[in-house]
Order: sequence, then structure tokens, then C-alpha cells
Amino acid sequence: PGVGEVSLGSSGLPCPPGTGEVSWGRPAPPALLRLPRVAAPLCRSFSELPPLTLADIKDRVLYVLKLYDKIDPEKLTAESHFMKDLGLDSLDQVEIIMAMEDEFGFEIPDGDAEKLMRPQEIVDYIADKKDIYK
Repeated sequence: PGVGEVSLGSSGLPCPPGTGEVSWGRPAPPALLRLPRVAAPLCRSFSELPPLTLADIKDRVLYVLKLYDKIDPEKLTAESHFMKDLGLDSLDQVEIIMAMEDEFGFEIPDGDAEKLMRPQEIVDYIADKKDIYK
């Protein structure tokens, strides 16, 4: 476009130079000439989540476990052993660990996952990895 002209897209809105839109040779409205050309932000900024506590972690772990169809919520406590008390097998334990990884947003290595046989052990593990002691 020439001086004082802007390229307009199919929506009729101004387009940045070099976007391949065709100029229709219209003079730019004075208001558009005064607008600064600023790139749109690539991501939104949100406030941080409140810090996790041990109680929050325990509540979330137990909530995820109660949603697991092979666990009887009436039998579930923080000290329940997945195999001895709840009758789960090793494949169920792997699925539980995967659900915890999804819930808390980080991967638990297989060597560590094999040792997590009670909800409280999962709570303690997550708290340790996230440096939470209260």
C-alpha cells in the first residue's frame, strides 16, 4: 500500500504489512494511522494457584482413588494397601500411578512407582517432589 493506505483483509479489518492481503487502494482512516503496531501476546498471563498443602494432596489422591471403578470407597483409607486391603493387582497399581501423574502434572519413574502401594505413600512422594512439608 501507498502512504496513507492500509491493506484490508476479507473481514474488512486492517492487516499487517507482508501478510499477502491485497490493498484496495483506500486511504487509511486517520484513527488507524495513529494506532501503534503491537504484536498480540502469545499466551495469557494468569495468577498463580495457591500453594499446595499436605491436606490438599491427600484430598486429591483420595478423590482420584475413589473415582477408580475397582476401588470400594468404603474400604479406602490413607493406609489401605492396594493389593492386600483393596484386592487390586499390579496392573491396577500402574493405572493408579498414571492417574496420579495426570492429576499432579509430573511423571513418576517406574522404580519409584513400584514402591507406592498405599495412598499415604503417594501423598508423601508427591509432597517430597513438590517440596511441601505442611
